[in-house]
Amino acid sequence: MDPLTILSAFIPAVSDGIRGLINKWTGGAGAQPANVEEAVKLIDADIRRLETLAKMDSVGNTSQWVNNFRALMRPSVGALIVVFWGSTLYIQMDGALVDIAANLASSVVFYLFGDRTYMHFKRKD
Repeated sequence: MDPLTILSAFIPAVSDGIRGLINKWTGGAGAQPANVEEAVKLIDADIRRLETLAKMDSVGNTSQWVNNFRALMRPSVGALIVVFWGSTLYIQMDGALVDIAANLASSVVFYLFGDRTYMHFKRKD
């Protein structure tokens, strides 16, 4: 597997570590609202952002089979990529093709598990 791909998995943790060091040195906790009005504006901005994301994901008035097909696109493509990568491990293929398959599979696995796992470890309990 490409070393750059492996190192890119640590980018979120390194950036959070750098941010934590800066906050420790400056004594700050990041950008915080100064008053209630700013806090309400931040909450409203989050709500508008989530509403916009929901509108982008909605498909409107289409047939049910089209909605089902659209909903299965990401999982089916992810499964195909992982199966392709697995097949490159058992069938001798060109080294460049194996590297491409491994990089695609690593991005699919990170999409499925990495972000949620990182957020679980980052959570402060």
